[in-house]
Amino acid sequence: MVFIMKGFFTLVASATVLNACNAAIVLPRDASPEILAAKGLALAERALPNSPSGGYAPAPVDCPSPRPTIRVASSLSSSEVSWLPLRRNNTIDPMTTFLSRMNISGFDATSYINRVKNNASTLPNIGIAVSGGGYRALMNGAGFLAAADIRTNNSTNTGQIGGLLQSATYLAGLSGGGWLVGSIYTNNFSSVQDLRDGSKGSSVWEFGNSIFEGPDNDGIQVLSTADYFNTISDEVSSKSNAGFNTSITDYWGRALSFQLVNATNGGPAYTFSSIAETPNFMNGSIPFPFLVADERSPNTAIVSLNSTVYEFNPYEMGSWDPTTYAFAPTKYLGSNFTGGVVPAGQQCVAGFDQAGYVMGTSSTLFNQFLLQINSTSIPTFLRNIFTTILTDVGEDNNDIAQYQPNPFYGFNNATNRNAQAVELTLVDGGEDLQNIPLYPLIQPQRAVDVIFAVDSSADTNYNWPNGTAIVATYQRSLNATIENGTAFPSIPDQNTFVNLGLNTRPTFFGCNASNTTGDAPLIVYIPNAPYIYQSNVSTFDPEYNSTERNAIIENGYDVATMGNGTLDAQWPVCVACAVLSRSFTKTGTSVPAECQTCFQRYCWNGTVNSTTPDIYTPTYKLSEISVKGAASGLGVANTAVYAVSFVVAVAVMFS
Repeated sequence: MVFIMKGFFTLVASATVLNACNAAIVLPRDASPEILAAKGLALAERALPNSPSGGYAPAPVDCPSPRPTIRVASSLSSSEVSWLPLRRNNTIDPMTTFLSRMNISGFDATSYINRVKNNASTLPNIGIAVSGGGYRALMNGAGFLAAADIRTNNSTNTGQIGGLLQSATYLAGLSGGGWLVGSIYTNNFSSVQDLRDGSKGSSVWEFGNSIFEGPDNDGIQVLSTADYFNTISDEVSSKSNAGFNTSITDYWGRALSFQLVNATNGGPAYTFSSIAETPNFMNGSIPFPFLVADERSPNTAIVSLNSTVYEFNPYEMGSWDPTTYAFAPTKYLGSNFTGGVVPAGQQCVAGFDQAGYVMGTSSTLFNQFLLQINSTSIPTFLRNIFTTILTDVGEDNNDIAQYQPNPFYGFNNATNRNAQAVELTLVDGGEDLQNIPLYPLIQPQRAVDVIFAVDSSADTNYNWPNGTAIVATYQRSLNATIENGTAFPSIPDQNTFVNLGLNTRPTFFGCNASNTTGDAPLIVYIPNAPYIYQSNVSTFDPEYNSTERNAIIENGYDVATMGNGTLDAQWPVCVACAVLSRSFTKTGTSVPAECQTCFQRYCWNGTVNSTTPDIYTPTYKLSEISVKGAASGLGVANTAVYAVSFVVAVAVMFS
């Protein structure tokens, strides 16, 4: 097995050598005492290696008292309810500082926040959602989070939005955006700046060595490509040997972890639920994280818009949808819940929620490879090989994440589609077209006021967004059989997005709360666009040298700040106005004139133009930067070779 993989990867590597430039593009930001004071915990500190097996495999443990149970999704969990006051209190000071720094004309932000801070319903409740889209989404989303983070050098200067992240209550990621969120949290809420720059001996965010070949020999993991895959194979086998089903997602998640988790071999013992036991989460110093996945029925390839959506958070995994309408404790996934309880006399299981596996669950891209293969420019001979391999994988149901035992077995039998299924099958959270993880943030129980929706989707011919993700969430909110009380502002069709340029600049949706059905949040839509670099790299590009990685992150920073205020010096003020909008409505506060100007400029006014647009090819908003040895030069064909190689390697492991 090892020799087959080593030979195959040697062949692939020799055919796709890049002349990568080692020079790094550094964001031109100078550290201030305020920034240095906010640096917080070092990159070397991580979430907890809580798996009782000490490795990747789950293992039986004594059930705690009281024994864990499945609960009906009629409210927030008691754990989240207890945590929320801690977080909301911790957002007051950074929110006050952020809003005061924006200096909205005629508005005293400090006095206003002091007036509303004791009322959770009027204190702005902020969510951030980072879309899927592979490494493109990770890097573009990283640019936004870097801009929103006071720990990023110069992010609190003129034209900047630093402090928005510290003011947020919730942060959601999906697929590639889930890699970003998962990497930040499993590395103890490290800043994007620290993850980008790394630390001595670290392989974290080193995308120059793709997951199809493994980390460089000078990183924490000193492995050859053959040893790398052999290590992954052994770890996944340990889970199988412990009596749990495994799929391609196990290999996918383990491979991702080598790049995303700053620990030996990608931290096989680190669990997603352990985030809840880290000090900075326990004291409410950081936002509440979510990852999102879709349910897919066995032996099918398509995920419909009314499929059940699942969220993962440090406390629970489950769905608000009226189908499943239940949550399981994340820490005890893998336990034999039947009818909502672990039968008396049986032990619980812990370690099933391995961090990389949860990130992999939200990003099972292989089904998307299969669905999109015929629309690519891959040569026919490669397309045939690729399709054959992926079809075999799909037919064997190995392209899904297998949650067995099904935690919702025998629960909510009247509505739960999976109540009699011993296995719950989950896939990439964007497969129902809701590629922005808005789902956890629009649940009425969370009462989020404003969501910054960062869209790195590849909807157009050239991998730019056209609003499809946000349109899908709006359409789902209109479906009475599945929406379950969620409210969402009106969204125009995709042609209107392109024709009116709504997909090339920030746009606010739902500005007039009185015109929305239910308590819909204000959506601040932030689409990926070329400011200084063509950041529309393929979802399936597997390799980026540090220069291109930094360029895409910097472009994402410019997307978030509109070029550090170059395109609109008032943009940071408008961000602050968006944060305050619902609070103004709830308190009956007159909207400051400067905010009214912002809303006139950025709010969608209801105009529709549904005519078929020309092919969308946006031009640079600022001056283009030159990046030598960019991964985008690989082309789709070489991307396919890499992807086929990974599937072939995994197929060998399965054999």
